[in-house]
Amino acid sequence: MPHTLASVRAAVDELWPLDGAESWDAPGLLSGDPAAPVERIVLAVDAVAATVDEAIERGADLLLVHHPLLMRGVTSVAEDRYKGALLARLIRSGCALIAAHTNADVVADGTSDVLAAKLGLTGAGPIAPAADGVTGIGRVGTLPEPTTLGALARRVADLLPPTAGGVRAAGDYHQPVSRVALCGGAGDSLLATDAVRGADVYITADLRHHPASEAREQALVSGGPALIDVSHWASEWLWLDTAAEQLRAALPGVSVEVSELRTDPWDFAILQ
Repeated sequence: MPHTLASVRAAVDELWPLDGAESWDAPGLLSGDPAAPVERIVLAVDAVAATVDEAIERGADLLLVHHPLLMRGVTSVAEDRYKGALLARLIRSGCALIAAHTNADVVADGTSDVLAAKLGLTGAGPIAPAADGVTGIGRVGTLPEPTTLGALARRVADLLPPTAGGVRAAGDYHQPVSRVALCGGAGDSLLATDAVRGADVYITADLRHHPASEAREQALVSGGPALIDVSHWASEWLWLDTAAEQLRAALPGVSVEVSELRTDPWDFAILQ
């Protein structure tokens, strides 16, 4: 039986339940006719001009992204504004748009889980567990073999797709690390949690000056982790392959493709 956008949406909701999303988030179906057939899906982290063009050029019936296009309120979708222009192009091309955001962060095999698995963390569990004790934001676990901060930063850089910002670290290059906390995407809100403060190193993205500085200064007083800061896009792009595999299993006969386009906003860096 052919799949429709409604049946695809049901499969998406089964994999990444909407009730797992944060209260401020806006995942789910953004545009599209639930009765429309779906034969091809393209996955991307961001709905931007390049990925919208790619989905349309590939003949996709659905662009499934991690970041919701309308996560923050808008007052207009006029086509002289980029969000309106993107939506209009998708609608005219018959390509629907769905986002799985924090609801895809908290589940098993979600964004942080995938990164933890790539690093081989053992005994990994959520930094901030949900009521079920299994799902939740971030992951914390132990490396199979102790290493150094510098060697771990190099390993993280090798795992992630390259970006202009690369990988930054705060801490002694040679300090030993074994216990690792991590959060795909922006994770400085978790810096004060017991799980992060009890780790040897915390890997996340978008670490701002003041939260990072305060965390490092506090570590001098009462202990705390070294920091590894990575690209937001890169830390979540790794999840797309896993999501694609899950969708293929849930939607037999539907072609599911992963965008290889880099949608990190930075193009180059000048080292001083």
